[in-house]
Amino acid sequence: MSMDRSAARGTILAVDDEPDILVALEDLLEDEYRVLTASRPEAALEILEAEPDVGVIVSDQRMPGMTGDALLARARGLSDAQAILLTGYADLSAVTSALNRGGITGYVTKPWDPALLRNAVRAAYERHRLGRDLATERALLRGLLDHAGDAIAFKDAEGRFVRLNAAKAARLGTTVEACLGRPEGAFLDAAAAQAVAEADRAAVASGQHTEAVVSAGPAAAPTWTQVVRVPIPDPGGGIGHLATIERDITEQKSLEARLRQADKMQALGTLAGGVAHDFNNLLTAIMGSLELALPKVEGDPRLSRLMTNAFHAAQRGAALTKRLLSFSRQRELQARVVDLNRVVRGMDDLLGRSLGGFVQVEHRLSPEIWAARVDPEQLELAILNLCINGRDAMPDGGVVTLSTRNATVSGSLEPDLPDGDYAVVAVEDTGTGIPPEILGRVFEPFFTTKAQGQGTGLGLAMVFGLLRQSGGTIRIDSEVGRGTRVDLFLPRSHEPLDADQANGPDAVPLRRRARILVVDDDPQVRHVTASFLSRFGHDAVEVPGAETALARLEAERFDLVVADLAMPGMSGLDLAEEVRTRWPALPFLIVTGHAEAARIPPSYAVLEKPFPSTEIGARVAVLLAEAESA
Repeated sequence: MSMDRSAARGTILAVDDEPDILVALEDLLEDEYRVLTASRPEAALEILEAEPDVGVIVSDQRMPGMTGDALLARARGLSDAQAILLTGYADLSAVTSALNRGGITGYVTKPWDPALLRNAVRAAYERHRLGRDLATERALLRGLLDHAGDAIAFKDAEGRFVRLNAAKAARLGTTVEACLGRPEGAFLDAAAAQAVAEADRAAVASGQHTEAVVSAGPAAAPTWTQVVRVPIPDPGGGIGHLATIERDITEQKSLEARLRQADKMQALGTLAGGVAHDFNNLLTAIMGSLELALPKVEGDPRLSRLMTNAFHAAQRGAALTKRLLSFSRQRELQARVVDLNRVVRGMDDLLGRSLGGFVQVEHRLSPEIWAARVDPEQLELAILNLCINGRDAMPDGGVVTLSTRNATVSGSLEPDLPDGDYAVVAVEDTGTGIPPEILGRVFEPFFTTKAQGQGTGLGLAMVFGLLRQSGGTIRIDSEVGRGTRVDLFLPRSHEPLDADQANGPDAVPLRRRARILVVDDDPQVRHVTASFLSRFGHDAVEVPGAETALARLEAERFDLVVADLAMPGMSGLDLAEEVRTRWPALPFLIVTGHAEAARIPPSYAVLEKPFPSTEIGARVAVLLAEAESA
């Protein structure tokens, strides 16, 4: 018989100083158990130290050097094995001593009845197995209670605590010992106690496990808990106990709320991109038509002034649309050397519409402000975010001050503010201010002090990211009741300011007269684009879609194609790829007012709507010149 098979059936230790008795015990028990034998008590103790799986000790009472009751008493400190005492004498005092000292489960007299002894060993081994199983379950339960992060409790059918862990007691603001034998409602207010009692009774009555999510705390910052109730049947089939497992899911709920907010922002961005595309088409047609019409009314001052006002209003609409698109797409920073005062002044209309009539915007701009290299559109968006934060901190109205100044940093101990020259834009409000315990967290992504649904917690994080990408940093100073000041530090640039686009068609170099195919599904935009090109002496041919364009390209020769990006059926990008495959030398300009412009491969020339005639004229001239030199 293999050792593994014997061990799997249980191990018995027989101890007797007479070899014949040991042989008889081994013969009697080896069919059911792995039997170890020892002829001396000291040897038996050594076996117990080496064999932790011994389930039953069968020991003689009268042995030289140590009696059986003394052996079993010492064995109690080494093993959890059950013990049976064998005695050939009617020595009740020895049996009593063995019961008291050795914890025997029974005794058998010599000579023994084989069936009686087998039954005694079998019963003792079963008690040993059940004892070990119970000890294992207790250890597992204790480990679960002590180390689980969840709050776990066991209650009787009347709702009184039978077992619970420290996490559950801590939730109730007390100790484990204070909870035992008492209902949970004793540690809660009346409303919460009633809710818990009703939920417990419902789970016991149904006999089915239940799950619920409950909230507590202030509405602005609630804590959320998932509560699982598991009824535990008793041997009679009824529900004797109820287990409750409570898990803090506040962070999960917060994440879900952020994801919902992110989904809303994505949906708004998609909507903004679509609206901006349509709006840009309208603006292209309006601005283009006005630009084409203005030279024809120069002799009428009143009409000329009205049309000029309309043109400037359309330009402001174009600027607003660009800002709308900046919310709906991600892109790399388009850094340029800019005049910060000009950026701030250019936001007057936008801030007036965004902040409302209760907020006054003031300027304190240094005339000697240094130039800085930054993406002007993203800087405008950052300033707008800060101004909106200031407005929200002034529910009864107030003043937002935009200022600029030069700053030279030396001896700085801060790693994100190296020594050097900085141009600083400051946004200051007269609002409620920020408490010190919150001030250090305001740049963390998703952290917000606004009520749920009123802020994403991304505004200041976005501003911080822009400044770090631009090589600068941000500083915030606030005092409760006195407002907040945010300084944007941008490294000074010694490069010249980026030149504005030249005004007037004469600034566009006309290399040669070209035949240009204009593709756009919007007839007004198509007409304006073709008219602009005709002003520069080009022969512009209009078609309403990509399929028609391909047919014309197969039948006729063109020097350049100008196509809208978003068209039904084949898009402008699809058309550009087809043209590049079939006519690789033919230059192609994609025109778009859509947010998806950022996804056009950089190898394609792109012009964003709305555009003045000078801009499309210059781009066409460059593309034609490149084609000639290729």
